[in-house]
Amino acid sequence: MVYRYKKNITNFKNLTILYFFMYNMDDFKRPIIKERTRIFRPKEWKKIVDACPKIEYRTMLQALLFTGMRYIEMQRFQKYPSWFDSDFVHLPKEASRKEKRTQMERWVRLNNQGKMIVSYFVNLKTMLPSYQSWSENLACWAYRAGFPDAKIIEKVNKKTGEVKKIHKCPGMSVKSTRKTWESWLMFYYPHRSMEIAQSQGHTTTTSLQYYMNSPFTEEDKLLMKNYLEGW
Repeated sequence: MVYRYKKNITNFKNLTILYFFMYNMDDFKRPIIKERTRIFRPKEWKKIVDACPKIEYRTMLQALLFTGMRYIEMQRFQKYPSWFDSDFVHLPKEASRKEKRTQMERWVRLNNQGKMIVSYFVNLKTMLPSYQSWSENLACWAYRAGFPDAKIIEKVNKKTGEVKKIHKCPGMSVKSTRKTWESWLMFYYPHRSMEIAQSQGHTTTTSLQYYMNSPFTEEDKLLMKNYLEGW
C-alpha cells in the first residue's frame, strides 16, 4: 500500500466550507494530545458532536463521554443493559479485559445529563462499531467540523489500483472520550480526585499523574460546567 495526500476532495468540499463558515478558526487552540490520544476542549467537543450526522452515532458519542467508560466496557454494556440501574452503571469484573485494572468491579457515577444519555444508549438497535471504525469516524467528524489538522488521504492498493479515501486527525482514538471526561473532571473538581478515580477505575495516583495537569483555560472551565454540573 502507498499513501498520497489530496488537498481538494470534491465530494467533501462544500460540506467542509460550510463548517468553516460556522466555526471561527480562532476557536481552535493548540490540540491537547497525551500519549498519542487527543483530549478535547469543550468547544472542540461541541463541534465533533454537531458534525456527527447520525442520531444513533451521536448518542453513542455522548454516552462514551458522559460515562467515561472504556470502549470495550461500552460494547459489553450494550449487551447487558441491566447494568444500568437508572442512577449508576455497575460494571462487574467481566466488563473489562484489562489485566492491570485496579478494581475488579466498579460503579460509574453519572450526572443527570449522563443518566438521560445512557437511557437512550441502552435502547439503541445499532451496535458500537470496531475500534478502527470508531477512530475513523472521529477523524471524519473532525474533518467535517473544520479541524485544521484533519485531512483526507488516499490509500492506493498497488496490486488492484483501488483507491480508498481515509480521514486522519492526530490523536483521534476510541480512548479520546474517556481521557477527555477524566481530564475535565480532574480540572473542574480537583478536590474530588478519589471519587473520580474510583468511578473511572483508576488509582488516585494515576488520575493525578495523567489527568490533573492539562492546559485548559478559564474559558474551557466555564464551558465544562454545561457538561459536568451535577456530577
